[in-house]
Amino acid sequence: MLETSARLLELLSLLQLKRDWTSSELSGRLGVSARTVRTDISRLRSLGYPVDARPGVAGGYRLAAGTAMPPLLLDDDEAVAVAVGLGAVATQGLGVEETSLTALAKLEQVLPSRLRRRVEAVREATSVVQGAVPPLDLAALGAVAAAIRGHERLRFGYTKPGGSETARHTEPQRLVTWGSLWYLLAWDLDRDDWRVFRVDRMVPRPPTGARFRRRVIPEDKVVDYVVRRISKGAWQYRARLLVHAPAAQVAAKLVVPVDIEVVDESSCRVELGSDDPDRLALWLTQLDADIEVIAGDELAEAFDRLARRFRRAAGGAPTA
Repeated sequence: MLETSARLLELLSLLQLKRDWTSSELSGRLGVSARTVRTDISRLRSLGYPVDARPGVAGGYRLAAGTAMPPLLLDDDEAVAVAVGLGAVATQGLGVEETSLTALAKLEQVLPSRLRRRVEAVREATSVVQGAVPPLDLAALGAVAAAIRGHERLRFGYTKPGGSETARHTEPQRLVTWGSLWYLLAWDLDRDDWRVFRVDRMVPRPPTGARFRRRVIPEDKVVDYVVRRISKGAWQYRARLLVHAPAAQVAAKLVVPVDIEVVDESSCRVELGSDDPDRLALWLTQLDADIEVIAGDELAEAFDRLARRFRRAAGGAPTA
């Protein structure tokens, strides 16, 4: 016969396994009397688990939804499935990336080593169709999330955009996802300033164990700060445009931070940039408005190349 604590865990696992159980079914599975089952049900209720009882021949017990989320028991296969699923959702751009990652970090902290190996085996054996964005190392992402959650200093190797590598020692504050890329906002201890790092360029070192007190940064400012740093800070090409459209309309269509100056009700000046003028020119055609390049020879040349390409695609004679 199971000891009381072990029997309670087994009973809870059974109640989570299917919706309804009769008293005799539970008695048989646990090897105890119906009276012991009733006592154990009372103990679960005292621990905060909402167990409903229905009287009669067709009655029994059901684990109901409560006002608070009680702990869940997962077997090995279920724990691996949840970990793999959370990792997949965290990279799919479904709007729940941060929540999924937080849950994954909590789960991986308590997974036994044998289950961590199974999760890693699934990840290593899975291939994805590669796009323009580098594949994300979920182990690195999980290590960063765990350091943020535990207020633990984080050391990592970092590959800069030019390809050079450097070592960083930081106090990680917040993860921000933009499209399919993840960014870390952290206080750089060596530079004594805020820095933003792309997670796919990071190689976390072993945990430092050193704790830190979280620095104050307004929650509603985090995303705006990170977006502006990774946008303007990464611009290799800058340009100023005169857009023949209202400023509010332009701001609504541009999803990256730009400086917009109102000229009149039907036009505005825009300062923006990119590391690829051809891609920027193609993107700006989606404004569906007339554009004049005030400053930025690279963008003007990109518009000219794009115009010739479009003209050829339309069957017109190429320009000189």
